[in-house]
Amino acid sequence: MTVIRAFTGIRPRADRVGQVASPPYDVMNAAEAKQMAGNNDASFLHVVKAEIDFPDGTDPHSDVVYQKGAENLQKLLARGILQRDVQPSLYLYEQTMGEHRQRGIIAAVSVAEYEQGIIKKHELTRPDKEDDRTRHIDILNAHTGPVMLTYRAKPKIDRLSDEICDTTVPVYDFVARDNVRHRFWVVSDPAPIAALQACFQEVAALYIADGHHRSAAAARVAALRRAHNPHHTGQEPYNYFLGVLFPHDQLQILGYYRAIKDLNGLDPDTFLSKIATLFDVTTTDTPIPSEKHQFGMYLDGQWYRLVAKADTFTPNDPVQSLDVSILQENLICPILDIQSPRTDQRIAFIGGIRGSKALEQRCHEDMRVAFTLYPTSVEQLMDIADSGAIMPPKSTWFEPKLYSGVVVHSLSEA
Repeated sequence: MTVIRAFTGIRPRADRVGQVASPPYDVMNAAEAKQMAGNNDASFLHVVKAEIDFPDGTDPHSDVVYQKGAENLQKLLARGILQRDVQPSLYLYEQTMGEHRQRGIIAAVSVAEYEQGIIKKHELTRPDKEDDRTRHIDILNAHTGPVMLTYRAKPKIDRLSDEICDTTVPVYDFVARDNVRHRFWVVSDPAPIAALQACFQEVAALYIADGHHRSAAAARVAALRRAHNPHHTGQEPYNYFLGVLFPHDQLQILGYYRAIKDLNGLDPDTFLSKIATLFDVTTTDTPIPSEKHQFGMYLDGQWYRLVAKADTFTPNDPVQSLDVSILQENLICPILDIQSPRTDQRIAFIGGIRGSKALEQRCHEDMRVAFTLYPTSVEQLMDIADSGAIMPPKSTWFEPKLYSGVVVHSLSEA
Protein backbone atom coordinates (compact mmCIF):
# COMPACT_ATOMS: atom_id res chain seq x y z
CA MET A 1 0.00 0.00 0.00
CA THR A 2 1.43 3.36 -1.06
CA VAL A 3 0.23 6.78 0.02
CA ILE A 4 0.50 9.75 -2.33
CA ARG A 5 -0.45 13.21 -1.17
CA ALA A 6 -1.64 16.27 -3.07
CA PHE A 7 0.19 19.48 -2.19
CA THR A 8 0.12 23.17 -3.03
CA GLY A 9 3.01 23.34 -5.43
CA ILE A 10 5.20 26.37 -6.05
CA ARG A 11 5.77 26.63 -9.78
CA PRO A 12 6.55 29.06 -12.60
CA ARG A 13 4.08 31.17 -14.51
CA ALA A 14 3.37 29.49 -17.81
CA ASP A 15 5.10 32.26 -19.77
CA ARG A 16 8.31 31.86 -17.73
CA VAL A 17 8.61 28.09 -17.28
CA GLY A 18 11.10 27.71 -20.14
CA GLN A 19 13.37 30.27 -18.50
CA VAL A 20 13.04 28.80 -15.01
CA ALA A 21 13.25 25.03 -15.52
CA SER A 22 16.78 23.62 -15.37
CA PRO A 23 18.54 20.27 -15.49
CA PRO A 24 19.17 18.67 -12.07
CA TYR A 25 21.96 20.02 -9.91
CA ASP A 26 24.15 16.92 -10.13
CA VAL A 27 24.60 16.51 -13.90
CA MET A 28 26.93 19.48 -14.37
CA ASN A 29 29.73 21.25 -12.58
CA ALA A 30 29.66 24.90 -11.48
CA ALA A 31 31.35 26.18 -14.64
CA GLU A 32 28.86 24.37 -16.88
CA ALA A 33 25.94 25.60 -14.77
CA LYS A 34 27.21 29.19 -14.86
CA GLN A 35 27.51 29.03 -18.65
CA MET A 36 24.04 27.49 -18.99
CA ALA A 37 22.40 30.11 -16.77
CA GLY A 38 24.17 32.90 -18.63
CA ASN A 39 22.31 36.18 -18.18
CA ASN A 40 19.07 34.43 -17.27
CA ASP A 41 18.40 35.52 -13.70
CA ALA A 42 15.22 33.42 -13.64
CA SER A 43 17.08 30.14 -14.17
CA PHE A 44 16.46 27.68 -11.37
CA LEU A 45 20.18 26.96 -11.41
CA HIS A 46 20.49 30.05 -9.18
CA VAL A 47 18.48 28.05 -6.62
CA VAL A 48 19.90 24.54 -6.95
CA LYS A 49 23.51 25.55 -7.75
CA ALA A 50 23.79 28.96 -6.13
CA GLU A 51 27.59 28.79 -6.25
CA ILE A 52 27.26 30.16 -9.79
CA ASP A 53 26.48 33.55 -8.20
CA PHE A 54 29.91 33.64 -6.53
CA PRO A 55 33.47 33.89 -7.84
CA ASP A 56 34.97 30.75 -9.35
CA GLY A 57 36.37 28.44 -6.72
CA THR A 58 33.81 29.32 -4.04
CA ASP A 59 33.11 26.31 -1.82
CA PRO A 60 29.65 25.09 -2.92
CA HIS A 61 29.05 23.76 0.60
CA SER A 62 29.67 27.03 2.39
CA ASP A 63 26.87 28.63 4.39
CA VAL A 64 26.69 31.64 2.09
CA VAL A 65 25.92 29.43 -0.92
CA TYR A 66 22.96 27.72 0.74
CA GLN A 67 21.69 31.07 2.00
CA LYS A 68 22.01 32.48 -1.50
CA GLY A 69 19.94 29.62 -2.88
CA ALA A 70 17.21 30.38 -0.33
CA GLU A 71 17.39 34.08 -1.18
CA ASN A 72 17.12 33.36 -4.91
CA LEU A 73 14.08 31.15 -4.36
CA GLN A 74 12.35 33.91 -2.40
CA LYS A 75 13.24 36.47 -5.09
CA LEU A 76 11.56 34.35 -7.76
CA LEU A 77 8.45 34.26 -5.58
CA ALA A 78 8.58 37.98 -4.82
CA ARG A 79 8.89 38.82 -8.51
CA GLY A 80 5.89 36.64 -9.33
CA ILE A 81 7.94 34.37 -11.58
CA LEU A 82 7.09 31.54 -9.19
CA GLN A 83 3.62 31.33 -7.71
CA ARG A 84 1.99 29.00 -5.22
CA ASP A 85 -1.08 27.03 -6.25
CA VAL A 86 -4.24 27.78 -4.32
CA GLN A 87 -5.49 24.19 -4.06
CA PRO A 88 -3.64 21.01 -3.12
CA SER A 89 -2.96 19.24 -6.39
CA LEU A 90 -1.32 16.30 -8.04
CA TYR A 91 0.57 16.98 -11.26
CA LEU A 92 1.25 14.99 -14.42
CA TYR A 93 4.65 15.47 -16.00
CA GLU A 94 5.38 14.10 -19.46
CA GLN A 95 8.73 14.10 -21.25
CA THR A 96 9.36 13.16 -24.85
CA MET A 97 12.90 12.51 -26.07
CA GLY A 98 12.99 11.40 -29.69
CA GLU A 99 10.72 8.37 -29.92
CA HIS A 100 10.66 7.81 -26.18
CA ARG A 101 7.85 9.18 -24.02
CA GLN A 102 7.34 8.86 -20.27
CA ARG A 103 4.63 10.33 -18.07
CA GLY A 104 4.77 10.43 -14.30
CA ILE A 105 2.56 11.60 -11.47
CA ILE A 106 4.10 14.26 -9.25
CA ALA A 107 3.04 13.87 -5.64
CA ALA A 108 4.26 14.25 -2.10
CA VAL A 109 5.38 10.79 -0.95
CA SER A 110 5.81 9.58 2.60
CA VAL A 111 9.07 9.77 4.56
CA ALA A 112 7.63 7.12 6.88
CA GLU A 113 7.19 4.75 3.93
CA TYR A 114 10.80 5.42 2.93
CA GLU A 115 11.92 4.58 6.45
CA GLN A 116 9.75 1.45 6.50
CA GLY A 117 11.09 0.19 3.18
CA ILE A 118 7.84 0.61 1.24
CA ILE A 119 9.78 3.11 -0.84
CA LYS A 120 12.72 0.89 -1.73
CA LYS A 121 16.32 1.82 -2.45
CA HIS A 122 19.04 -0.02 -4.32
CA GLU A 123 22.10 2.20 -3.85
CA LEU A 124 24.33 3.31 -1.02
CA THR A 125 24.61 7.04 -0.41
CA ARG A 126 27.76 9.06 0.12
CA PRO A 127 27.77 10.97 3.43
CA ASP A 128 29.11 14.18 1.89
CA LYS A 129 26.41 14.26 -0.80
CA GLU A 130 23.72 13.38 1.73
CA ASP A 131 24.93 16.18 4.02
CA ASP A 132 24.80 18.63 1.12
CA ARG A 133 21.20 17.83 0.19
CA THR A 134 20.13 17.83 3.85
CA ARG A 135 21.46 21.35 4.32
CA HIS A 136 19.95 22.47 1.03
CA ILE A 137 16.46 21.21 1.90
CA ASP A 138 16.63 22.52 5.46
CA ILE A 139 17.90 26.01 4.64
CA LEU A 140 15.68 26.51 1.58
CA ASN A 141 12.75 24.97 3.48
CA ALA A 142 11.74 23.16 0.31
CA HIS A 143 12.32 20.15 -1.90
CA THR A 144 13.54 21.79 -5.07
CA GLY A 145 14.53 18.66 -7.00
CA PRO A 146 12.17 15.71 -7.49
CA VAL A 147 13.04 12.08 -6.80
CA MET A 148 12.40 9.76 -9.74
CA LEU A 149 10.33 6.82 -8.49
CA THR A 150 8.93 3.84 -10.30
CA TYR A 151 6.36 1.15 -9.63
CA ARG A 152 5.20 -1.99 -11.36
CA ALA A 153 2.87 -0.65 -14.02
CA LYS A 154 -0.88 -0.84 -13.44
CA PRO A 155 -3.23 -0.39 -16.43
CA LYS A 156 -5.80 1.38 -14.27
CA ILE A 157 -3.33 4.15 -13.39
CA ASP A 158 -2.32 4.45 -17.04
CA ARG A 159 -5.96 4.81 -18.06
CA LEU A 160 -6.62 7.52 -15.47
CA SER A 161 -3.51 9.39 -16.55
CA ASP A 162 -4.48 9.13 -20.21
CA GLU A 163 -8.01 10.34 -19.49
CA ILE A 164 -6.76 13.43 -17.65
CA CYS A 165 -4.27 14.32 -20.37
CA ASP A 166 -6.72 13.64 -23.20
CA THR A 167 -9.45 15.86 -21.73
CA THR A 168 -7.45 18.81 -20.36
CA VAL A 169 -4.90 21.22 -21.76
CA PRO A 170 -1.39 21.12 -20.29
CA VAL A 171 -0.41 24.27 -18.42
CA TYR A 172 3.17 23.88 -19.68
CA ASP A 173 4.38 22.69 -23.06
CA PHE A 174 7.97 23.61 -23.87
CA VAL A 175 11.08 22.18 -25.46
CA ALA A 176 14.27 22.50 -23.42
CA ARG A 177 17.70 23.15 -24.85
CA ASP A 178 18.40 19.40 -24.93
CA ASN A 179 15.41 19.00 -27.31
CA VAL A 180 13.33 17.16 -24.73
CA ARG A 181 9.69 18.20 -24.81
CA HIS A 182 8.09 18.79 -21.38
CA ARG A 183 4.33 18.84 -20.82
CA PHE A 184 2.69 19.40 -17.44
CA TRP A 185 -0.89 19.14 -16.17
CA VAL A 186 -2.36 20.35 -12.87
CA VAL A 187 -4.86 17.97 -11.25
CA SER A 188 -6.76 19.97 -8.62
CA ASP A 189 -10.23 18.41 -8.93
CA PRO A 190 -10.82 16.22 -5.84
CA ALA A 191 -12.39 13.38 -7.88
CA PRO A 192 -9.36 12.43 -10.04
CA ILE A 193 -7.06 13.05 -7.08
CA ALA A 194 -9.05 10.57 -4.99
CA ALA A 195 -9.13 8.08 -7.87
CA LEU A 196 -5.35 8.19 -8.30
CA GLN A 197 -4.81 7.93 -4.55
CA ALA A 198 -7.07 4.88 -4.43
CA CYS A 199 -5.09 3.25 -7.26
CA PHE A 200 -1.82 3.75 -5.43
CA GLN A 201 -3.30 2.12 -2.35
CA GLU A 202 -2.99 -1.06 -4.46
CA VAL A 203 0.70 -0.43 -5.31
CA ALA A 204 2.79 -2.57 -2.98
CA ALA A 205 6.01 -0.58 -3.29
CA LEU A 206 7.73 2.35 -4.92
CA TYR A 207 11.33 2.09 -6.09
CA ILE A 208 13.85 4.91 -6.16
CA ALA A 209 15.11 5.08 -9.72
CA ASP A 210 17.16 8.27 -9.37
CA GLY A 211 17.50 10.43 -6.27
CA HIS A 212 18.82 8.33 -3.39
CA HIS A 213 20.62 11.29 -1.81
CA ARG A 214 17.55 13.53 -2.04
CA SER A 215 15.40 10.81 -0.46
CA ALA A 216 17.84 10.18 2.39
CA ALA A 217 18.21 13.91 2.97
CA ALA A 218 14.43 14.38 3.08
CA ALA A 219 14.24 11.73 5.80
CA ARG A 220 17.00 13.42 7.77
CA VAL A 221 15.30 16.82 7.57
CA ALA A 222 12.01 15.24 8.65
CA ALA A 223 13.74 13.71 11.68
CA LEU A 224 15.25 17.08 12.60
CA ARG A 225 11.93 18.89 12.27
CA ARG A 226 10.09 16.16 14.16
CA ALA A 227 12.56 16.33 17.05
CA HIS A 228 12.10 20.10 17.37
CA ASN A 229 8.31 20.14 17.02
CA PRO A 230 6.53 19.35 20.31
CA HIS A 231 3.21 19.40 18.44
CA HIS A 232 4.26 16.99 15.69
CA THR A 233 1.28 15.20 14.13
CA GLY A 234 2.80 13.36 11.17
CA GLN A 235 0.83 15.43 8.68
CA GLU A 236 3.26 18.35 8.41
CA PRO A 237 4.77 18.89 4.94
CA TYR A 238 8.22 17.86 6.16
CA ASN A 239 6.87 14.31 6.55
CA TYR A 240 6.63 14.09 2.74
CA PHE A 241 9.03 14.67 -0.14
CA LEU A 242 8.73 15.49 -3.83
CA GLY A 243 8.46 12.47 -6.10
CA VAL A 244 7.61 11.75 -9.73
CA LEU A 245 6.06 8.28 -10.01
CA PHE A 246 6.51 6.50 -13.34
CA PRO A 247 5.24 3.08 -14.40
CA HIS A 248 8.25 0.82 -14.82
CA ASP A 249 7.55 0.10 -18.47
CA GLN A 250 7.88 3.75 -19.47
CA LEU A 251 11.34 4.45 -18.05
CA GLN A 252 14.44 4.41 -20.21
CA ILE A 253 17.85 3.37 -18.88
CA LEU A 254 20.98 3.88 -20.96
CA GLY A 255 24.32 2.19 -20.42
CA TYR A 256 26.69 3.71 -17.85
CA TYR A 257 30.16 3.59 -19.34
CA ARG A 258 33.65 3.34 -17.78
CA ALA A 259 37.02 4.81 -18.71
CA ILE A 260 40.31 3.89 -17.03
CA LYS A 261 43.50 5.96 -16.88
CA ASP A 262 46.04 3.14 -17.38
CA LEU A 263 46.49 -0.59 -17.95
CA ASN A 264 47.91 -1.26 -14.49
CA GLY A 265 51.45 -1.56 -15.88
CA LEU A 266 50.48 -4.10 -18.55
CA ASP A 267 51.36 -3.83 -22.23
CA PRO A 268 48.38 -4.07 -24.58
CA ASP A 269 49.08 -7.65 -25.72
CA THR A 270 49.34 -8.95 -22.17
CA PHE A 271 46.22 -7.02 -21.20
CA LEU A 272 44.25 -8.56 -24.08
CA SER A 273 45.50 -12.06 -23.28
CA LYS A 274 44.38 -11.74 -19.66
CA ILE A 275 40.93 -10.59 -20.77
CA ALA A 276 40.65 -13.53 -23.18
CA THR A 277 40.70 -16.02 -20.31
CA LEU A 278 37.29 -14.76 -19.14
CA PHE A 279 35.77 -13.09 -22.23
CA ASP A 280 35.53 -13.98 -25.90
CA VAL A 281 37.37 -11.11 -27.61
CA THR A 282 36.90 -9.96 -31.20
CA THR A 283 37.45 -6.68 -33.03
CA THR A 284 34.30 -4.80 -34.02
CA ASP A 285 32.99 -1.69 -35.74
CA THR A 286 29.96 -1.63 -33.43
CA PRO A 287 30.90 -0.06 -30.09
CA ILE A 288 27.52 -0.38 -28.35
CA PRO A 289 26.51 -3.86 -27.09
CA SER A 290 23.27 -5.29 -28.46
CA GLU A 291 22.47 -7.63 -25.57
CA LYS A 292 23.30 -8.51 -21.99
CA HIS A 293 26.77 -9.79 -21.06
CA GLN A 294 28.37 -8.10 -24.07
CA PHE A 295 30.77 -5.18 -23.69
CA GLY A 296 32.50 -2.77 -26.01
CA MET A 297 36.15 -1.91 -25.30
CA TYR A 298 38.14 0.90 -26.88
CA LEU A 299 41.92 0.50 -26.79
CA ASP A 300 44.57 2.14 -28.97
CA GLY A 301 42.10 3.33 -31.58
CA GLN A 302 40.34 -0.03 -31.94
CA TRP A 303 36.96 -1.21 -30.68
CA TYR A 304 36.64 -4.75 -29.37
CA ARG A 305 33.60 -6.83 -28.52
CA LEU A 306 33.89 -8.74 -25.23
CA VAL A 307 31.40 -11.51 -24.45
CA ALA A 308 31.42 -12.83 -20.90
CA LYS A 309 32.05 -16.56 -20.56
CA ALA A 310 29.59 -18.63 -18.57
CA ASP A 311 31.82 -19.01 -15.51
CA THR A 312 32.17 -15.24 -14.97
CA PHE A 313 28.80 -14.81 -13.22
CA THR A 314 25.99 -16.56 -11.35
CA PRO A 315 22.84 -16.33 -13.50
CA ASN A 316 20.35 -16.48 -10.60
CA ASP A 317 22.10 -13.86 -8.48
CA PRO A 318 20.41 -10.48 -9.19
CA VAL A 319 23.57 -8.49 -8.39
CA GLN A 320 26.33 -10.77 -9.68
CA SER A 321 24.53 -11.25 -13.01
CA LEU A 322 24.48 -7.49 -13.68
CA ASP A 323 26.80 -6.45 -16.48
CA VAL A 324 28.36 -3.78 -14.27
CA SER A 325 29.21 -6.53 -11.76
CA ILE A 326 30.59 -8.87 -14.41
CA LEU A 327 32.89 -6.18 -15.78
CA GLN A 328 34.02 -5.03 -12.33
CA GLU A 329 34.61 -8.48 -10.81
CA ASN A 330 36.28 -10.10 -13.82
CA LEU A 331 38.23 -7.29 -15.47
CA ILE A 332 38.33 -3.91 -13.76
CA CYS A 333 39.20 -5.29 -10.32
CA PRO A 334 41.49 -8.30 -10.99
CA ILE A 335 43.23 -7.05 -14.15
CA LEU A 336 43.24 -3.27 -13.74
CA ASP A 337 43.44 -3.37 -9.91
CA ILE A 338 40.59 -0.97 -9.24
CA GLN A 339 39.22 -2.38 -6.00
CA SER A 340 36.79 0.40 -5.13
CA PRO A 341 35.18 2.13 -8.11
CA ARG A 342 33.42 4.52 -5.69
CA THR A 343 36.69 6.11 -4.61
CA ASP A 344 39.47 5.16 -7.05
CA GLN A 345 40.60 8.20 -9.04
CA ARG A 346 41.77 6.06 -11.98
CA ILE A 347 38.21 5.36 -13.12
CA ALA A 348 35.70 7.76 -14.67
CA PHE A 349 32.04 7.17 -15.45
CA ILE A 350 30.34 8.49 -18.58
CA GLY A 351 26.57 8.46 -19.12
CA GLY A 352 25.38 6.54 -22.12
CA ILE A 353 23.67 9.65 -23.50
CA ARG A 354 27.13 10.90 -24.51
CA GLY A 355 27.70 7.94 -26.83
CA SER A 356 30.81 6.03 -27.82
CA LYS A 357 32.50 9.08 -29.34
CA ALA A 358 32.81 10.59 -25.86
CA LEU A 359 34.78 7.51 -24.78
CA GLU A 360 37.06 7.77 -27.79
CA GLN A 361 37.69 11.42 -26.98
CA ARG A 362 38.53 10.65 -23.35
CA CYS A 363 40.99 7.97 -24.45
CA HIS A 364 42.66 10.47 -26.77
CA GLU A 365 42.88 13.01 -23.92
CA ASP A 366 43.51 11.46 -20.51
CA MET A 367 42.31 7.84 -20.43
CA ARG A 368 43.83 4.60 -21.71
CA VAL A 369 40.91 2.20 -22.14
CA ALA A 370 37.12 2.55 -22.08
CA PHE A 371 34.12 0.24 -21.92
CA THR A 372 30.52 0.41 -23.10
CA LEU A 373 27.86 -1.68 -21.33
CA TYR A 374 24.39 -2.91 -22.13
CA PRO A 375 21.85 -1.03 -20.00
CA THR A 376 20.59 -2.39 -16.72
CA SER A 377 16.83 -2.99 -16.94
CA VAL A 378 14.20 -1.51 -14.64
CA GLU A 379 13.13 -5.07 -13.80
CA GLN A 380 16.67 -5.86 -12.60
CA LEU A 381 16.63 -2.72 -10.46
CA MET A 382 13.34 -3.70 -8.83
CA ASP A 383 14.45 -7.30 -8.26
CA ILE A 384 17.57 -6.11 -6.47
CA ALA A 385 15.61 -3.65 -4.35
CA ASP A 386 13.10 -6.38 -3.46
CA SER A 387 15.93 -8.66 -2.36
CA GLY A 388 17.34 -5.95 -0.09
CA ALA A 389 20.62 -5.98 -2.00
CA ILE A 390 22.63 -3.02 -3.25
CA MET A 391 23.57 -2.35 -6.85
CA PRO A 392 27.18 -1.53 -7.73
CA PRO A 393 27.91 2.19 -8.16
CA LYS A 394 27.01 3.85 -11.44
CA SER A 395 24.75 1.03 -12.64
CA THR A 396 21.95 3.10 -14.20
CA TRP A 397 21.76 6.24 -16.30
CA PHE A 398 18.16 7.37 -16.75
CA GLU A 399 17.16 9.57 -19.68
CA PRO A 400 15.53 11.97 -19.97
CA LYS A 401 16.42 13.64 -16.69
CA LEU A 402 13.76 15.26 -14.54
CA TYR A 403 14.03 19.04 -14.63
CA SER A 404 14.14 21.14 -11.48
CA GLY A 405 11.96 24.18 -10.94
CA VAL A 406 8.91 22.79 -12.72
CA VAL A 407 7.26 22.42 -9.33
CA VAL A 408 8.61 22.83 -5.77
CA HIS A 409 7.33 21.18 -2.60
CA SER A 410 7.49 23.64 0.30
CA LEU A 411 8.00 22.48 3.88
CA SER A 412 5.73 25.29 5.08
CA GLU A 413 1.97 25.10 5.11
CA ALA A 414 0.16 27.08 2.42
